[in-house]
Amino acid sequence: MAIEFTDEMRELIGSAMDDRLFCTVGTASKDGVPNISLKGSVAIYDGETLSYWERTKRSALDNVSENPNIVIFYRNPGKRINWRFHGKAAIYESGGIRDKVKSITPQAELDRDPELAGVAVLVKVDAITDLGGNVLQTR
Repeated sequence: MAIEFTDEMRELIGSAMDDRLFCTVGTASKDGVPNISLKGSVAIYDGETLSYWERTKRSALDNVSENPNIVIFYRNPGKRINWRFHGKAAIYESGGIRDKVKSITPQAELDRDPELAGVAVLVKVDAITDLGGNVLQTR
């Protein structure tokens, strides 16, 4: 089975920053120390991949460098939607992938990185679950 984001996922994740519904990114160090971060830049990169612009370059980036396992959580209480996107992350410091991620990052998020020194992170999604533990999609 393959991952394929639904139209609803595309629409809601695409408007998450405007809706003030920032995604939460969960990472862990190589030793398993967890970290969560709010990311206003989460976007759908392609049919099975999410992306975000990592402008702070702190714990979340350090963790992804050491341990690519990641979860991105989207919550929309008004629609009673809770999606968890589980996958593997990869960092792109330059090149075409970084440029594409920058181009789909909301301008308000890029404005917080005036020197555009951030890096792109792609997350190839292996499973989508809800808070009840139900598997909505899996690879």
